[in-house]
Amino acid sequence: MHRPLVITEDRDLLDDLVRIAAAAGAQLDVAHAPAHARPFWNLAPLVVVGDDLADTLAATAPPPRDRVLLVTREPDDPESWRRCVSVGAQAVVTLPAAERRMVDEFADAMEPEPRAGAVLCVIGGRGGVGASVLASCLALRASHDRLRTLLVDADPLSGGIDALLGHEETGGARWGDLVAREGRVGSAALQAALPAFGDLSVLSFHRGEVRPIPAQAMRSVLEAGHRGFDLVVVDLPRHLDPAAAEALGRASSTFLVTTADVRGVLAAVQVLAEAGRHTSDIRAVIRPGVLDEDVVAASLGIPTAGHLPDQPRLTATLNRGELPRLGSRTVLGALCTTLLRDALPPG
Repeated sequence: MHRPLVITEDRDLLDDLVRIAAAAGAQLDVAHAPAHARPFWNLAPLVVVGDDLADTLAATAPPPRDRVLLVTREPDDPESWRRCVSVGAQAVVTLPAAERRMVDEFADAMEPEPRAGAVLCVIGGRGGVGASVLASCLALRASHDRLRTLLVDADPLSGGIDALLGHEETGGARWGDLVAREGRVGSAALQAALPAFGDLSVLSFHRGEVRPIPAQAMRSVLEAGHRGFDLVVVDLPRHLDPAAAEALGRASSTFLVTTADVRGVLAAVQVLAEAGRHTSDIRAVIRPGVLDEDVVAASLGIPTAGHLPDQPRLTATLNRGELPRLGSRTVLGALCTTLLRDALPPG
């Protein structure tokens, strides 16, 4: 991967830019004269021009390109905007006030080609209804289809979705490691840090950890997931905290898993009322019970996305640390395929 290019003779400015780039995990190519910049001009993902060399660079008539910034230490200097136009830059960035922006610019420049991953949320209408199992199976089915998938456990009290998958001992970062960091999370760094099984990466909790996820941490993870994955599946808690609300607000679809019995529907109605404050696309996945599915659908007032039959052997399979079979001819595999097809944008 090519590195961001900095064009400046100002040693103090260069020191600041090197420090800011290091905070973003980026290394720089540096040109102390416009002639030295020419081989890198079209290849660099980002070009940062110091205002000290802007006029000299403009005299060489560099070809137009995207992602050029002019960096200055002089706020409100009208000459900065003239220099910005002359070198074909898209913006003037003033240091030190805009250091946070420069960290993000350098981090974005080091990201691989963005994937624009969709976010799907799964929530249970009541406890034990199988929402975590469905979330895990959706993520597994997508990864089997060669979609780079991120499965996010958003419930500190769930016991760990990595344990459900039989990988609780697998090394890699958990929520506590990410919450300890501040600011932006790079998608490449997230993929490298998390436990991964083929095209599936999993973000869960350390054993015994019950601290809630800050909304900002969830936002950073979902933004990284959007950039670096094809699909993000979030297993939500029934009692929505700020992090769960953040995930719901970014979801393209949310699946509410409910049982077809009176208590199951009543509980699901309450969960639906709260979840509906944060997202508009909520679809029901109905488990069998004593009520007709038409009655359940009418009581909830949301579309039915699918039906999840009871599978007596599934619990035993998961307790042995084995993954369920999700082929297209299995009931669970066919359901996941249908849910993914209907919820994800085409292509």
